[in-house]
Amino acid sequence: MTDIRNIVILTGAGISAESGIDTFRDAGGLWEQHKVEDVATPEAFARDPDLVLRFYDMRREAIQTKQTNPAHEALARLDEHWDGDLLIVTQNVDDLHERAGSQIGLEETRVLHMHGTHLNAWCTACDVRSPWRTTLIDRPACPECGERALRPDVVWFGEMPYEMERIYAALREADLFVSIGTSGAVYPAAGFVQEAKALGVPTLELNLEPSQGSAWFDEARHGPASALVPQWVDEVLSSD
Repeated sequence: MTDIRNIVILTGAGISAESGIDTFRDAGGLWEQHKVEDVATPEAFARDPDLVLRFYDMRREAIQTKQTNPAHEALARLDEHWDGDLLIVTQNVDDLHERAGSQIGLEETRVLHMHGTHLNAWCTACDVRSPWRTTLIDRPACPECGERALRPDVVWFGEMPYEMERIYAALREADLFVSIGTSGAVYPAAGFVQEAKALGVPTLELNLEPSQGSAWFDEARHGPASALVPQWVDEVLSSD
C-alpha cells in the first residue's frame, strides 16, 4: 500500500448496525415496518406530512442515544493520521463518524453525507439547513427566516444525493476505493465501484457478507465491520 495516497471510502448501514441502528433491508429493518412510498418520498411528505415527520422525529431521537463502534473509531484514527487525501462518503444519516472523531479540525470535512443527516432540518422556504435535534411535528419556525417550512434534511427516493460532483472528482484522483457495510443495491452509490474500476482504481469490499456488487471488487473481506475495519486501518497506517 506504499503507493496509495488518496483514498475514497463509502460507508453504508452495515457500519452502524453494530451500534444498534436498524438497517433498511434486513429482516426486521425499517422498510418492513414502513413502506418506502409512505415515509421516504417527496410524494409521501406531500400526502401525509404528519406520518413522515413522526417517522423521522423518532429516528432522530433514537440516533442520539446510539454510540460509536470500533469501525467508526478506526476510520477516525485513519482520518487523524493519514497524510494523503481521504474522503469518507457515507450513505448513513447518523452522526457516528463525526462523534468518533472524523473531520475534526479540518477546513473541509472529510465526511460527506450524500443522503443528508437526521441532525439537520432543511427549510424549503429559504434553503438553509440548520442543526436540529428536537422534533419537527409541531412545524417549528426556521431559525433563519422564520417560515414554518422545515423538513428532514434527508435525501428521499427520487431526489438527487448531495455533492455528487465532489464524489466523482475524488474518485478520479483516488488510488484506492473501499466500500464498507453497503448492500450494493442503492444507486448511485452502488455504481461507485464500477466507476472506480473504469478509472483503474483498486477496489476493496469490507462487508458482513457479499454485497450485490461484490463481483466488481478486486478484493473482498467478509465479517463484522467492527473487526474488519480496524484490521484494515492498521494495515494501511503501518504501510504509510
